[in-house]
Amino acid sequence: MGVEKPDKPDWNRLYEVASAQDGYFSTRQAGTAGYLSQLLLKHIRGGRIARVRRGVYRLVHYPAGEHEDLTIVWLWSEQAGVFSHQTALALHGLSDVLPAQIHLTIPAAWRNRRFRVPGDVVLHHGDVAVDEEEWFGAVPVTSPQRTLEDCAEVMLAPDLVHDAFEQAAARGLIDRNSVPGVIAYLKQFFSVSRSASGPHFGSVSGSASGAWGRSSSGSRSAGRTVRR
Repeated sequence: MGVEKPDKPDWNRLYEVASAQDGYFSTRQAGTAGYLSQLLLKHIRGGRIARVRRGVYRLVHYPAGEHEDLTIVWLWSEQAGVFSHQTALALHGLSDVLPAQIHLTIPAAWRNRRFRVPGDVVLHHGDVAVDEEEWFGAVPVTSPQRTLEDCAEVMLAPDLVHDAFEQAAARGLIDRNSVPGVIAYLKQFFSVSRSASGPHFGSVSGSASGAWGRSSSGSRSAGRTVRR
């Protein structure tokens, strides 16, 4: 059942939606509050609303949020995307490296959709289960376990994956045995020992030290840049 639209524009309803999203809202959300394109344009000209990206608007006088850039991208994805990979590592505090681009996983069914991707966004295609998703303020982010598996799959620099794995395990965010893809990936580069809690990775192996490279985008990888 669709959301019932009001008979007339409802500013309080629009504000309620926007206030949960750092002051931002989408064209579709505006429509459910009775604000169609002509009325939006009127408020843009009046300085009450600002258009920040195609299909995304902001209440001009709403206080600035800490991660507005993520909210804008999430609304651009029609609220279907989940922040992942390097972006999720940073949000979980598992990496000191700030990614140059925003990484977003969108549904696998969208793989053949044609649309203009913002220049600061790297898209990955895949389905994120409910138990692989958490919320960071107004936006969804992949869980630590899913994030680590994703980073190993795209061959992010082994030292970054190693540090994130060890931090996540030490903080109790993951079980050391719960990320088989990460374990298999790190075994290629690091010595490994085992304890009752699971695998522990030590120093880099000599044969692997020369395999680390840098992708053209500036995000370190172990040999390739995956844009899925």
